[in-house]
Amino acid sequence: MSILGRIEQRAFSGDADQTVISVMVAADHLEQQLGTVIAAHGITTDQYNVLRILRGVHPEGHPRHEIARRMIHRAPDVTRMLDRLVKRKLIIRARDPRDARLSVARISPGGLALLKRIDPEVEEVQRKATAVLSAAERKELARLCDRLVT
Repeated sequence: MSILGRIEQRAFSGDADQTVISVMVAADHLEQQLGTVIAAHGITTDQYNVLRILRGVHPEGHPRHEIARRMIHRAPDVTRMLDRLVKRKLIIRARDPRDARLSVARISPGGLALLKRIDPEVEEVQRKATAVLSAAERKELARLCDRLVT
């Protein structure tokens, strides 16, 4: 089904409208697929994103403001989200020894184990979602998306 058919619209108002709506619909579709897999593990997509961010700098961590800056979706209350992840023992927070004003979050062994369980399922969703594209098309799509946000 085309994007027009999906949103039940007769026409786009122009190329820019078609491009933006198409990207938004595709992003929502992918997020729903990933969200289903991630929710089955008891976390949200934003919490998953935080865990991935922290895994990327493991064993170091990031202060709250750096996590917020790196998130895919701008979350209004990162502090509360971090608190929930601490309660679930998926991250650890401690004062930064170089700057006591900062609390640094680090992924815990439990958080690493959760991501290890989720990774194959996420990779399968990603593989299936992009199977209709060639490797060159996947690279080109990523390149074009980069251009939209820079």
